[in-house]
Formats: sequence, C-alpha cells, structure tokens
Amino acid sequence: MAGPLQGLRVIEMAGIGPGPFCAMLFADMGAEVVRIERPGTRTASCDILARGRSTLQLDLRAEGAAEAVLAAIAKADVLIEGFRPGVMERLGLGPAECHARNPRLVYGRMTGWGQHGPLAHAAGHDINYIAISGALHAIGRAGEPPVPPLNYVGDFGGGAMLLAFGILAALHEAKGSGQGQVVDAAMTDGAALLSSMMYGFKSAGMWSNQRGENMLDGGAHFYDTYACADGKYVAVGAIEPQFYALLRERCGIADDTAFDAQMDADRWPLLKLRMADLFRTRTRDEWCVLLEGSDACFAPVLDWDEAPAHPHNVARGTFANVGGVVQPAPAPRFSRTAPVMPPATAHDDGEAMLRRWGAATVPVVPIAPTASTASIAPTVAG
Repeated sequence: MAGPLQGLRVIEMAGIGPGPFCAMLFADMGAEVVRIERPGTRTASCDILARGRSTLQLDLRAEGAAEAVLAAIAKADVLIEGFRPGVMERLGLGPAECHARNPRLVYGRMTGWGQHGPLAHAAGHDINYIAISGALHAIGRAGEPPVPPLNYVGDFGGGAMLLAFGILAALHEAKGSGQGQVVDAAMTDGAALLSSMMYGFKSAGMWSNQRGENMLDGGAHFYDTYACADGKYVAVGAIEPQFYALLRERCGIADDTAFDAQMDADRWPLLKLRMADLFRTRTRDEWCVLLEGSDACFAPVLDWDEAPAHPHNVARGTFANVGGVVQPAPAPRFSRTAPVMPPATAHDDGEAMLRRWGAATVPVVPIAPTASTASIAPTVAG
C-alpha cells in the first residue's frame, strides 16, 4: 500500500472507538496493520474504522495464544491496545514480556483515565473523560446543560490522535536510542490538552466559566450558527475586523451603528437577536450565493448527506465511496508519498501477512471460556 508509513509494522489488539481509529490512521498512511480479534468476529462493510487492515482471529485466553502474539510482536514496530489497565499483563502480553521479545517495540496504550490514578480501573466513555477535563462544561448554550459534542473530543481528538502522535514521537526517538517505550495515552489528558487555548484565555481574563457567553462558544453574534428561512443553518465566524466589516457589508448592515462595537460583550445578546432576525430573511442557498467563498468567514451547515457532495469537498476528494459506503478519505495530503484509499473493510489474511514478516507460527489450542479465564478477557473502557 502507498503512503509515508510504508514498511511500518503494527499489531492492533481489536477494541472499540479510539483504538481502531488510531490503527486506521496508520493503515491509511500505508503501514501494515494486523488486527488481532476475537474468534467469530464479523466486520461489517460499513465499519469504516476497520478499513485497510489484515485480521487474525485468536482467542487470547487459549493455550499458546500469548506466544503466538509475542512471535508477531518480535517482528513488529508498534503495538496498539485499548484494554483496561492490567488486562494485557494478565494475558502475558504486558510491556515487560513484549520488550523482552522486541526491545525496539513502541507499545501504545489507549485508555480513558490513563494507566494510573484513582479512576484508572473504572469503566467510562468519552462523555466522562471530557467531563473531568473541563472541556464538556464549556460546550453548550447559555443557561442550558452542557451538550455532548458527539465523541470527537475524547475518543478521537484527545484519544486516538494523541496516541498516534505519541507513537510517531516514540518511533522517532527509537531511531537514535534503539529502544522502544510505552506510550500512555489517556483521553482525560488529551481532552485537557485540546483545551489549552481556553485555559490560557481564562488565565488572561478573556474567558469565563459562564457557558455560551464567550467569543468562541456561541456568545458572540459574529461567531455562531443561525437558522435561515428554510429551516437550514449557516455558520458565521467573522472575528477579525476586516472580515467582520465585509460580513456587515454583504448583509446590508454596514451602516447600522449598533454593530460598530464588535467586541463589547455586553451588547452581544441583543446583536445575536438582530443577526438571527436577519438570517431568517433568506434561505440557506440564498445566503450561500451572497456570502460563500468571500472573506466574510461563512459556510453552510451541511448534514451527513450534503457534505460529500459540496463542490469544495468534491474537488479535494475529501470523501470517497468504497463498496457503496461513503466515507472520509485518508488525510492529510502528501506531495510525494500520497496514500491510496484503503480497502473497504479488514481482510482475514493476517496469518499470511505475519508469514511475510517472518513471524514464527505457533499452534493455538482453543479453550472454552470458564470462570477462571473470564477475568482476563479483554475489556475496553473507551
């Protein structure tokens, strides 16, 4: 497969959410990823996060399973796992065992709370992790409860992308030291890191704890979404004075002195009402004709069906249709080592890929789950 990570070998311990997304990023960029999953697993064609991988079904509790995984790890560069702390160790696949077999291995660990701390062993999901970081408190309308931002902030931005960055940093360091290391990526840490600018603004007195009353959280009239005459929405983000001036000009309010004091937060609530009334006078398409493509910092709010068909996304190939499944294409773009669109789903040729790596094959004897083995079954909290 083409891409800047050609030649990189990755073992993924199958899980949900951020772990698969991180592995998808590596596969998208050309890495060879072998996904180890439970026997009987069937990957749906619409499971975009599973694209571009080879799979190997293996009962990790079975006799010889740990040795089979360690044989693959001996030939790999990266391991990605997203189980609760201690699960991999109980399976005989903790960092100590893996580094004994492959000292250069970068061992990527994806959890919600991290490998240590009072909450490390508790179950949780994205909404819980972003709650204790401060990020969730900041999202929502004034006077209303916090709004879950899907699972972008914890699982994907503060989780998977943080882990991918950490793994690449550790790989870079290993080139000089010859030693791998553990990358402990916690979604609580990542969500906090994504909030760096806001914590800086708050320290400078430019941001408050009052949700929906700040410049970037819907408090300002020039940075918000507005309903149009047809019930569809547009997004406006004209922060800079010259962009704000152009927005006023195109909207026909350049001479309205009420809008002169752009940064007077006391006037924002009234101006938001005025802007809402203004945008309800035209349909979304009519506003697009007037504002889209200008420096007024404007865009239509598109739904899942509309976004892939937008001319800008079409021109850049932002989305692709693979096997009838519309999905985002690999990103970012590279000038020399451009990745190609990976296959629609994972393929069950993991054993063949491991043979190409030169990994020894170890027979695995399946065992039925029992009370004594259930405690070491992988558990994902993410």
